[in-house]
Amino acid sequence: MTALDPMEVADMTAYGSQLAAAPDADAYWHRALNVGNAAQPPVLQPYPSVVRNVDVYDLTFAGYDDHPIRGWVLSPRGAASAPGELPADRRLPCVVEFIGYGGGRGLPHDWLYWSACGFVHVVMDTRGQGSSWRRGDTPDRGAAGSPQVPGFLTAGLPNVDDLYYRRLFVDAVRAVDAARSIPYVDPDAVTVTGVSQGGALALAVAALRHDIFATMPDVPFLCDIRRAARIATVKPFTELAEWLAVHRAEADDALAALDYVDVALLAPKASAPAYFSVAMRDEICPPSTVYAAFNRYGGVEKEIAAYAWNNHEGGQSFHQVRQAEWLTDRLTRAGRALPA
Repeated sequence: MTALDPMEVADMTAYGSQLAAAPDADAYWHRALNVGNAAQPPVLQPYPSVVRNVDVYDLTFAGYDDHPIRGWVLSPRGAASAPGELPADRRLPCVVEFIGYGGGRGLPHDWLYWSACGFVHVVMDTRGQGSSWRRGDTPDRGAAGSPQVPGFLTAGLPNVDDLYYRRLFVDAVRAVDAARSIPYVDPDAVTVTGVSQGGALALAVAALRHDIFATMPDVPFLCDIRRAARIATVKPFTELAEWLAVHRAEADDALAALDYVDVALLAPKASAPAYFSVAMRDEICPPSTVYAAFNRYGGVEKEIAAYAWNNHEGGQSFHQVRQAEWLTDRLTRAGRALPA
């Protein structure tokens, strides 16, 4: 037991096997992934950033129902300068990153780590978000007043087809398509990552497609939602508890709907190598819920870094170093071209 999660730590390492996904979850996601899907090519426009050692592009690609989704592409200087399509041994590995709850893509210089490490870095803006702690530029089409201040976890409840995260998970899947289409990206070396909500999206992508190289979910959100709603003491999960307290007659339907976007329930479908992190004093994403996703994760190669004394901030820059080392080791073993 941690100071904040009532489950004993020893029990966390085995927890999660009793959780069950909805029997029609595969069909649900098959339908969602085929809403729109006109295969429109992404658009990259050079962006006049103050950053001098990184090439920056403003990205737009077609997300759920072909809604335009914004993002950034940051690359080591000169990676994009070669004319035409580069030979495979000169293409770079790519990290696609998803953003935490309430934040947007901000400005390019907010995102220099992975390009400084030699990777192509694709940052997906989060539809409707980006009014809490970093500005976003992608409205949630059909949602008035977006980007907005949070409330996304309960958006669309209790109708399973109207869930906000249905749209966002499909956006994340298609962000990988956009990354793989970049001529100087190695399409077989695309890794997904993110912190909190971003970690949930990285897990969802790993479950919904099987052509990613690896996933690195950092203190992921949306794991074991039913338990998290009961024990988390800080938003966003408390938003769900508040909603359920008011919508008493719809509580069961709402929780059943959220089962479809619970990444602990999706995790058995994933197969890519995975490097998780968990913070053992986390009040936002309780550690037992993260372990539920890790324990159920379908990939044979998986590791988890546990930060015993940290809250939701987790390992921060210390963990970024671990991620880069872990990913570089796997790229080397797979024989993929490495950053210069």
